[in-house]
Amino acid sequence: MRLDPNLTQRLVKAGLWSLTGLTLIVLIFIIAFVSVKGLPQVTLSFLSSDIEDMGRGGGIFPTLVTTVYLTLVALAVASPLGVGTAMYLTEYTRESWITRVIRFGSECLAGVPSIILGLFGFVLFVLKMKMGWCILSGGLSLAIMILPTIIRTSEEAIKAVPPEYRSVCYSLGLGKWQTITRVVLPGAIPGIMTGIVLSIGRSIGETAVVLFTAGASLRTPMTLFDSGRSMAVHFYILAREGLSMPNAYGTAAILMISILLINVTAYSLMQRFIRKYS
Repeated sequence: MRLDPNLTQRLVKAGLWSLTGLTLIVLIFIIAFVSVKGLPQVTLSFLSSDIEDMGRGGGIFPTLVTTVYLTLVALAVASPLGVGTAMYLTEYTRESWITRVIRFGSECLAGVPSIILGLFGFVLFVLKMKMGWCILSGGLSLAIMILPTIIRTSEEAIKAVPPEYRSVCYSLGLGKWQTITRVVLPGAIPGIMTGIVLSIGRSIGETAVVLFTAGASLRTPMTLFDSGRSMAVHFYILAREGLSMPNAYGTAAILMISILLINVTAYSLMQRFIRKYS
Protein backbone atom coordinates (compact mmCIF):
# COMPACT_ATOMS: atom_id res chain seq x y z
CA MET A 1 0.00 0.00 0.00
CA ARG A 2 1.41 3.33 -1.08
CA LEU A 3 1.11 6.17 1.43
CA ASP A 4 0.09 9.63 0.38
CA PRO A 5 3.26 11.76 -0.15
CA ASN A 6 1.87 14.59 1.95
CA LEU A 7 1.09 12.20 4.81
CA THR A 8 4.57 10.69 4.56
CA GLN A 9 6.11 14.16 4.68
CA ARG A 10 4.10 15.07 7.77
CA LEU A 11 5.04 11.81 9.53
CA VAL A 12 8.73 12.25 8.79
CA LYS A 13 8.63 15.87 9.90
CA ALA A 14 6.87 14.93 13.13
CA GLY A 15 9.41 12.20 13.81
CA LEU A 16 12.34 14.55 13.25
CA TRP A 17 10.81 17.19 15.47
CA SER A 18 10.30 14.55 18.18
CA LEU A 19 13.94 13.50 18.04
CA THR A 20 15.08 17.12 18.13
CA GLY A 21 12.82 17.82 21.09
CA LEU A 22 14.14 14.77 22.95
CA THR A 23 17.70 15.97 22.44
CA LEU A 24 16.83 19.43 23.76
CA ILE A 25 15.04 17.93 26.75
CA VAL A 26 18.11 15.90 27.68
CA LEU A 27 20.33 19.00 27.34
CA ILE A 28 17.98 21.17 29.39
CA PHE A 29 17.71 18.48 32.08
CA ILE A 30 21.50 18.22 32.42
CA ILE A 31 21.94 22.01 32.56
CA ALA A 32 19.11 22.41 35.08
CA PHE A 33 20.30 19.54 37.30
CA VAL A 34 23.89 20.77 37.49
CA SER A 35 22.78 24.40 37.91
CA VAL A 36 20.40 23.63 40.79
CA LYS A 37 23.00 21.52 42.57
CA GLY A 38 26.08 23.58 41.79
CA LEU A 39 25.30 27.28 41.32
CA PRO A 40 24.46 27.91 45.02
CA GLN A 41 27.99 26.79 45.81
CA VAL A 42 29.61 29.18 43.32
CA THR A 43 30.70 32.30 45.17
CA LEU A 44 33.65 34.66 44.96
CA SER A 45 35.21 32.88 47.92
CA PHE A 46 34.74 29.50 46.21
CA LEU A 47 36.49 30.74 43.07
CA SER A 48 39.37 32.50 44.84
CA SER A 49 40.17 30.16 47.75
CA ASP A 50 42.68 27.32 47.90
CA ILE A 51 41.63 23.70 48.25
CA GLU A 52 41.41 22.57 51.87
CA ASP A 53 41.19 19.16 53.53
CA MET A 54 41.65 17.20 50.27
CA GLY A 55 38.72 19.04 48.68
CA ARG A 56 36.25 18.79 51.55
CA GLY A 57 36.55 22.52 52.10
CA GLY A 58 37.92 25.66 50.52
CA GLY A 59 37.54 26.64 46.88
CA ILE A 60 38.88 25.73 43.46
CA PHE A 61 41.39 28.49 42.67
CA PRO A 62 44.35 26.10 42.07
CA THR A 63 42.24 24.06 39.64
CA LEU A 64 41.28 27.19 37.69
CA VAL A 65 44.95 28.17 37.34
CA THR A 66 45.95 24.63 36.33
CA THR A 67 43.18 24.42 33.74
CA VAL A 68 44.22 27.73 32.17
CA TYR A 69 47.90 26.73 32.09
CA LEU A 70 47.18 23.34 30.52
CA THR A 71 44.93 24.88 27.86
CA LEU A 72 47.44 27.60 26.96
CA VAL A 73 50.29 25.09 26.61
CA ALA A 74 48.15 22.80 24.46
CA LEU A 75 47.07 25.66 22.18
CA ALA A 76 50.60 27.07 21.92
CA VAL A 77 51.79 23.72 20.57
CA ALA A 78 48.78 22.45 18.60
CA SER A 79 47.64 25.67 16.89
CA PRO A 80 50.78 26.35 14.78
CA LEU A 81 51.16 22.64 13.99
CA GLY A 82 47.50 22.26 13.02
CA VAL A 83 47.23 25.42 10.93
CA GLY A 84 50.60 24.75 9.30
CA THR A 85 49.57 21.22 8.36
CA ALA A 86 46.30 22.52 6.92
CA MET A 87 48.17 25.13 4.88
CA TYR A 88 50.47 22.44 3.48
CA LEU A 89 47.59 20.14 2.56
CA THR A 90 45.59 22.86 0.81
CA GLU A 91 48.17 25.24 -0.65
CA TYR A 92 51.53 23.51 -1.07
CA THR A 93 50.68 20.06 -2.37
CA ARG A 94 48.32 18.38 -4.79
CA GLU A 95 45.97 15.58 -3.90
CA SER A 96 48.09 12.41 -3.74
CA TRP A 97 48.76 9.38 -1.59
CA ILE A 98 50.80 11.56 0.75
CA THR A 99 47.89 13.87 1.52
CA ARG A 100 45.57 10.88 1.88
CA VAL A 101 47.97 9.27 4.36
CA ILE A 102 48.19 12.52 6.38
CA ARG A 103 44.41 12.90 6.49
CA PHE A 104 43.92 9.23 7.36
CA GLY A 105 46.48 9.51 10.17
CA SER A 106 44.78 12.64 11.49
CA GLU A 107 41.37 10.95 11.48
CA CYS A 108 42.80 7.89 13.23
CA LEU A 109 44.40 10.11 15.87
CA ALA A 110 41.04 11.81 16.44
CA GLY A 111 39.48 8.40 17.14
CA VAL A 112 42.04 7.26 19.72
CA PRO A 113 40.43 7.05 23.20
CA SER A 114 41.61 9.75 25.56
CA ILE A 115 42.81 7.25 28.15
CA ILE A 116 45.15 5.75 25.52
CA LEU A 117 46.53 9.22 24.78
CA GLY A 118 46.96 9.73 28.50
CA LEU A 119 48.91 6.48 28.80
CA PHE A 120 51.04 7.48 25.80
CA GLY A 121 51.74 10.89 27.34
CA PHE A 122 52.59 9.24 30.65
CA VAL A 123 55.11 6.86 29.06
CA LEU A 124 56.67 9.46 26.72
CA PHE A 125 56.69 12.71 28.65
CA VAL A 126 56.52 11.61 32.29
CA LEU A 127 58.78 8.55 32.15
CA LYS A 128 60.97 8.55 29.02
CA MET A 129 61.61 12.31 28.86
CA LYS A 130 61.69 12.48 32.68
CA MET A 131 59.46 15.56 32.91
CA GLY A 132 57.43 14.03 35.71
CA TRP A 133 53.81 14.86 36.42
CA CYS A 134 53.64 18.52 35.48
CA ILE A 135 51.79 21.16 33.49
CA LEU A 136 54.13 20.75 30.51
CA SER A 137 53.54 16.99 30.28
CA GLY A 138 49.78 17.49 30.47
CA GLY A 139 49.78 20.36 27.97
CA LEU A 140 51.81 18.41 25.40
CA SER A 141 49.51 15.41 25.76
CA LEU A 142 46.45 17.63 25.32
CA ALA A 143 48.08 19.17 22.23
CA ILE A 144 48.26 15.72 20.63
CA MET A 145 44.60 15.16 21.45
CA ILE A 146 43.28 18.42 19.96
CA LEU A 147 45.61 18.49 16.94
CA PRO A 148 43.23 16.59 14.58
CA THR A 149 40.38 19.01 15.33
CA ILE A 150 42.50 22.04 14.48
CA ILE A 151 43.87 20.42 11.30
CA ARG A 152 40.44 19.46 9.98
CA THR A 153 38.65 22.72 10.72
CA SER A 154 41.57 24.82 9.43
CA GLU A 155 41.74 22.80 6.23
CA GLU A 156 38.03 23.24 5.54
CA ALA A 157 38.23 26.96 6.35
CA ILE A 158 41.14 27.49 3.94
CA LYS A 159 39.37 25.49 1.22
CA ALA A 160 36.31 27.71 1.62
CA VAL A 161 38.22 30.83 0.56
CA PRO A 162 37.23 31.37 -3.12
CA PRO A 163 39.93 30.32 -5.64
CA GLU A 164 39.39 33.60 -7.50
CA TYR A 165 41.10 35.43 -4.63
CA ARG A 166 44.28 33.48 -5.27
CA SER A 167 44.09 34.02 -9.04
CA VAL A 168 43.77 37.78 -8.60
CA CYS A 169 46.77 37.85 -6.25
CA TYR A 170 48.92 35.86 -8.65
CA SER A 171 47.90 38.11 -11.54
CA LEU A 172 49.06 41.11 -9.51
CA GLY A 173 52.47 39.56 -9.01
CA LEU A 174 52.12 38.35 -5.42
CA GLY A 175 53.89 35.16 -4.46
CA LYS A 176 52.25 32.16 -2.84
CA TRP A 177 53.34 33.03 0.68
CA GLN A 178 52.16 36.64 0.31
CA THR A 179 48.84 35.39 -1.06
CA ILE A 180 48.38 33.01 1.84
CA THR A 181 49.31 35.46 4.59
CA ARG A 182 47.55 38.54 3.18
CA VAL A 183 44.44 37.05 1.59
CA VAL A 184 43.80 33.36 2.32
CA LEU A 185 44.47 33.24 6.06
CA PRO A 186 42.56 36.47 6.87
CA GLY A 187 39.58 35.07 4.99
CA ALA A 188 39.84 31.73 6.79
CA ILE A 189 40.36 33.16 10.29
CA PRO A 190 36.73 32.69 11.48
CA GLY A 191 36.76 29.01 10.54
CA ILE A 192 40.23 28.46 12.01
CA MET A 193 39.20 30.18 15.23
CA THR A 194 36.13 27.96 15.43
CA GLY A 195 38.36 24.87 15.52
CA ILE A 196 40.66 26.44 18.09
CA VAL A 197 37.75 27.47 20.31
CA LEU A 198 36.24 23.97 20.14
CA SER A 199 39.66 22.58 21.05
CA ILE A 200 39.69 24.83 24.11
CA GLY A 201 36.38 23.33 25.20
CA ARG A 202 37.70 19.81 24.82
CA SER A 203 40.89 20.64 26.72
CA ILE A 204 38.97 22.13 29.63
CA GLY A 205 36.69 19.10 29.96
CA GLU A 206 39.35 16.39 29.56
CA THR A 207 40.08 14.13 32.53
CA ALA A 208 41.98 10.96 31.59
CA VAL A 209 44.82 12.62 29.68
CA VAL A 210 45.42 15.20 32.41
CA LEU A 211 45.19 12.70 35.28
CA PHE A 212 47.93 10.53 33.74
CA THR A 213 50.30 13.37 32.85
CA ALA A 214 49.71 16.52 34.93
CA GLY A 215 49.04 14.75 38.21
CA ALA A 216 46.59 15.88 40.88
CA SER A 217 48.48 18.24 43.17
CA LEU A 218 46.33 20.47 45.36
CA ARG A 219 48.78 23.37 45.23
CA THR A 220 48.64 26.25 42.76
CA PRO A 221 51.26 25.59 40.04
CA MET A 222 53.82 28.35 39.68
CA THR A 223 55.84 26.98 36.74
CA LEU A 224 55.29 24.59 33.85
CA PHE A 225 57.19 21.89 35.75
CA ASP A 226 54.81 21.91 38.72
CA SER A 227 52.07 19.34 39.07
CA GLY A 228 48.47 20.53 39.12
CA ARG A 229 44.86 19.40 39.26
CA SER A 230 42.48 20.61 36.56
CA MET A 231 38.82 21.33 37.22
CA ALA A 232 37.71 18.15 35.46
CA VAL A 233 40.13 16.00 37.49
CA HIS A 234 39.08 17.77 40.70
CA PHE A 235 35.41 17.06 40.00
CA TYR A 236 36.20 13.43 39.16
CA ILE A 237 38.14 12.86 42.39
CA LEU A 238 35.56 14.59 44.59
CA ALA A 239 32.68 12.67 43.03
CA ARG A 240 34.47 9.31 43.02
CA GLU A 241 35.70 9.53 46.60
CA GLY A 242 32.55 11.21 47.89
CA LEU A 243 34.65 13.83 49.67
CA SER A 244 32.35 16.80 49.15
CA MET A 245 29.42 16.62 46.78
CA PRO A 246 28.57 20.36 47.15
CA ASN A 247 32.10 21.26 46.02
CA ALA A 248 31.89 18.64 43.27
CA TYR A 249 28.64 20.11 41.96
CA GLY A 250 30.08 23.63 42.20
CA THR A 251 33.08 22.56 40.12
CA ALA A 252 30.76 20.87 37.63
CA ALA A 253 28.72 24.07 37.31
CA ILE A 254 31.85 26.10 36.51
CA LEU A 255 32.91 23.49 33.94
CA MET A 256 29.48 23.47 32.34
CA ILE A 257 29.26 27.26 32.12
CA SER A 258 32.76 27.48 30.63
CA ILE A 259 32.05 24.88 27.96
CA LEU A 260 28.67 26.44 27.10
CA LEU A 261 30.29 29.85 26.63
CA ILE A 262 33.00 28.30 24.47
CA ASN A 263 30.44 26.51 22.29
CA VAL A 264 28.39 29.68 21.87
CA THR A 265 31.54 31.53 20.83
CA ALA A 266 32.40 28.80 18.31
CA TYR A 267 28.87 28.86 16.90
CA SER A 268 28.99 32.65 16.51
CA LEU A 269 32.31 32.46 14.68
CA MET A 270 30.99 29.76 12.37
CA GLN A 271 27.87 31.77 11.54
CA ARG A 272 30.03 34.77 10.74
CA PHE A 273 32.19 32.60 8.50
CA ILE A 274 29.14 31.19 6.70
CA ARG A 275 27.60 34.64 6.14
CA LYS A 276 30.86 35.98 4.80
CA TYR A 277 31.21 33.35 2.08
CA SER A 278 27.61 32.39 1.38
